[in-house]
Amino acid sequence: MDWKLILAGALIGLMVGLTGVGGGALMTPILLLLFGVPALAAVGTDLWFAAITKLFATPVHQRNNLIDWQVVKRLWLGSLTASTATLAWLHVNPIEVGSIHLVKGAVAITVMITAVAMLFQRRLHALGRSYRITEGVRFKNMQGPLTVAAGVLLGVLVTFTSVGAGALGAVFLVYLYPLRLTPPRLIATDIVHAIPLAIFAGTGHLLLGNVDFSLLGNLLLGSIPAVIVGAMLSARLPHAYLRIALVVVLFAAGSKLMWSLF
Repeated sequence: MDWKLILAGALIGLMVGLTGVGGGALMTPILLLLFGVPALAAVGTDLWFAAITKLFATPVHQRNNLIDWQVVKRLWLGSLTASTATLAWLHVNPIEVGSIHLVKGAVAITVMITAVAMLFQRRLHALGRSYRITEGVRFKNMQGPLTVAAGVLLGVLVTFTSVGAGALGAVFLVYLYPLRLTPPRLIATDIVHAIPLAIFAGTGHLLLGNVDFSLLGNLLLGSIPAVIVGAMLSARLPHAYLRIALVVVLFAAGSKLMWSLF
């Protein structure tokens, strides 16, 4: 047992329960920067960490009837298909030891893009709400295809970097479903979509030998109880302040990770 890892797991688990964000966007940079975990092991282990952690939050959200299953299925259609294609590409074109910096760079860039996207989340919500009200029929006709397309992008990013399922997924959904998804419903729907995607991508990385089970066990010891507490509190806390704090932390982590490459 490593209490530093358990504490890190608890902190990220609490954040995942509260906001749906952090399973990859926060944990992967922490593993790379603070614990010196090899890049591919960080990605593969974090995928399983995110999947199992979010799985324990799902019953809480399900009991509160917060999950929009139609939206989840649309995202799965795109993300699981894209994850399959990405895993096939990684199998045919394995990442060489000398190219590991490309993985770290991809993680850093994705984390910073996530931070910027979250910064403009309110504006995107307002824009989506405006289109939904003024061009209701056209907007609704585009919701399905655009949700599948968002799933495709998430599937590629999550499989390659373990980042994006929670934070970027929430940004896409807040624009695409501005009236349908309240903040608690958005968090619940985003979390449930991420679980099979992380398991699917994580299984591919497991077969490639990129999962550290000792590391995973320590992280889960902290995250499982913490994510349940976070899920129970998620509908009661001010999400605007939590989002601002997350943006600052994500941008700092992404910048630090990028700087470490030079």
